[in-house]
Amino acid sequence: MGSEKPAPTRFVGLDVHKFYLIAVFLDAELNELCPPQRVQLDHLQAWITGTLQPTDAVALEMTTNTWEIHDALLPQVHSVTVVHPPHVALITRAQVITDKIAARCLARLLAKGLLVGIWVPPQAERDRRALVAQRAKMVRLSTQAKNRLHSLLHRHAIPLPEKGNAFAPELRQWWMGLPLTALEKGRVACDLDTLTFARAQIGALEKLMVNVAAADDRVPLLIQLPGIALVNALAILAAIGDISRFKEERHLVGYAGLGARIHDSGLTTRTGRITKSGRRDLRAAMVEAAQTAANTHPRWKAELARLEPRLGRNKAIVAIARKLLVGVWHVLTKQVADRHAEPARVARKLTQYAYRLGQANRPLGQTAGAWVRTHLDRLGIGRELDAVPWGPGRKVPLPPSTLPAPAQEGCAVA
Repeated sequence: MGSEKPAPTRFVGLDVHKFYLIAVFLDAELNELCPPQRVQLDHLQAWITGTLQPTDAVALEMTTNTWEIHDALLPQVHSVTVVHPPHVALITRAQVITDKIAARCLARLLAKGLLVGIWVPPQAERDRRALVAQRAKMVRLSTQAKNRLHSLLHRHAIPLPEKGNAFAPELRQWWMGLPLTALEKGRVACDLDTLTFARAQIGALEKLMVNVAAADDRVPLLIQLPGIALVNALAILAAIGDISRFKEERHLVGYAGLGARIHDSGLTTRTGRITKSGRRDLRAAMVEAAQTAANTHPRWKAELARLEPRLGRNKAIVAIARKLLVGVWHVLTKQVADRHAEPARVARKLTQYAYRLGQANRPLGQTAGAWVRTHLDRLGIGRELDAVPWGPGRKVPLPPSTLPAPAQEGCAVA
């Protein structure tokens, strides 16, 4: 057996800013070993090599450039603990806070084992998160431009065009021909240009997302769930990372901030609203999936009808989002079909996804039908399906299933 890693002898708290960081060094008895050091980030690597030791344990808060600093520190020190700022109550609630005090608090908490680090995702997961976040920003940019244009029409009591999408590129002349002042027309032109830019960016980013999804065999597992399509599946996977980090479904629910607040003290036990203390992007993705599922899937429509009179629509949607997230944990952990899966609906969703991937992104140039059959067999469902309805009078044929035939019930023997 290999020797265990020696315990750290110095504890280093880093308060990181845009162009510099402040470092405080303590020993195990919380004695400050040297005055706080200010380090310019463009000299960070030289400082790490010349100052830090293999027996140093380092703590820093999550910020924009944390991952780059973490990667630079890790080969040179004993350990690097990254903490979520709201979890460091002694810092966030302090009445007097400076860079030196913040760094000193981090070092003290680390020395006493009171810091709980967050998961440090590998580079591939960081790239996925950035890709999903950038698309979300472009969607928000598009929405803001549309809202401004809607507001302009409302102010002037101008009705929307009777047919088609009011923001389609071919209606630009309609917008520019409205009875507006010259300055208003200038603002309209800017908003239409913003929409054109946002659409182009979203299209380019979604092409990248298709390429990423094609290489990830977890995506079809999520696609089978109601309300989840390619973009939402990637957002969920980017937020979760490795599902084996969550030993139970409740751990994933808590990670998303969809668990209820609980007060259990003495003779008083009560629950409250969801904590919202986990990853906001995962929570948003699940709520979006719940909205879609409640509008389109019979089972979740019925669940919404059951919950809404008691909770109201918003809370009912959040409850459905939590149930869907439990389904996400099960299908990713066990690599199986959802227990409520309807083979025909799953086959149709997989067919939509197969066409979105395109033949170039399907293994060995599989047809859409062959790809769908492969994944239905992987899920263990749909053996009886021979085609997927696809538009008026059209079906996508499916090859025969490789699943074994169900066992025939034998005659009872007296």
